[in-house]
Amino acid sequence: MKKSHLIITIILLSISTIYSQNKIKCIPATNFQTVINGRQTSLYTLTNSNGMTVQITNYGARVVALWVPDKNGGFQDVVWGYNSIQEYLKSTDIYCGPIVGRYGNRINKGQFTLNNTAYQLTLNNNGNHLHGGTGGFENKVWDAKFTPINGNQAVTLSYTSPDGEEGYPGNVIIHVTYMVTEKNELTIKYSATTDAPTIINPTSHCYFNLTGTAANTILEHKLKINALKYTPVTKGLIPTGELLHVKGTPLDFTKFTAIGKSINVTNEQLALGKGYDHNYVLNKKLGKMGEAAEIYSEQTGISMKVITDQPGLQFYSGNFMDGTLTGKRGDIHAFRTGFALEAQNFPDAPNHTNFPSAVLLPNQTYTQCTSYAFNIKK
Repeated sequence: MKKSHLIITIILLSISTIYSQNKIKCIPATNFQTVINGRQTSLYTLTNSNGMTVQITNYGARVVALWVPDKNGGFQDVVWGYNSIQEYLKSTDIYCGPIVGRYGNRINKGQFTLNNTAYQLTLNNNGNHLHGGTGGFENKVWDAKFTPINGNQAVTLSYTSPDGEEGYPGNVIIHVTYMVTEKNELTIKYSATTDAPTIINPTSHCYFNLTGTAANTILEHKLKINALKYTPVTKGLIPTGELLHVKGTPLDFTKFTAIGKSINVTNEQLALGKGYDHNYVLNKKLGKMGEAAEIYSEQTGISMKVITDQPGLQFYSGNFMDGTLTGKRGDIHAFRTGFALEAQNFPDAPNHTNFPSAVLLPNQTYTQCTSYAFNIKK
């Protein structure tokens, strides 16, 4: 054996021992090997030298597991998921961990007009269009390839969305790269091109619980969102087009506040979403990277910052989870035991001229970068 090979083997064995001692139980890739519509699915594992580990399947380009260090010297898997591809295929929660699109969030009545042409998208959410429709990105098998970046482990997933899919115009080619850095960041970079004018707004739809188990609710998590305004909604959670201040409302997270502090107060906006399911207008320059939010659990000491170049952040407090589904480790996906922080454009942006544009033209490349940075608060 060559000396270099021996060193690599020793390093890998050492990392494996560390993971074992701290109870990281990676899901075997064989659990995700099947064929869907003639395309092979699999599972891809990325790690860094600190032991942070993320597992991603090319079915829906979804995050399946995300192990990060906690304050006790161990690791916690902080995202919901399932142990096998068969469980994902059986689950009614199709938005557990994938990249959603073409358009993440809602479009009123599935309708928009572009260049004087009216388009009708698939209706799949109370008469509206949600997360790309019934045949969105979450149930497609993406191409996948390991693509290391500056010494960091990464995987790039690619999908071609044909013209007319779910009602969208243009053939769109999208690439999503997941990378784990030595700073314990999960960075997601997107790029997309089109051959005809279209709209696009993909986002990651992970459900998090920083205690590492859905046996605990997320109501004790402390959350801070870098936003003075939000986009209020009407029935069906469709934006009114207004930008209202959060000050003086239960939607104010400008300082660290427990999610459960005001979630049950009498408030029209909370009643419409059965809790938090709102887009926040981030205090940052459009297209520039900036901190969108930070959330932490005192139980595990795990802190997660969301850093993005997107204008909005959708905060969802798990209001429609009913305990009928069981995920990894026997975790029951019950009411408010998971939360989502989705970096994106504003919902229904194509129908509001005062919202950032979601239009993508043939001579342009859509890009997005969002990082989930993990640290420990003791």
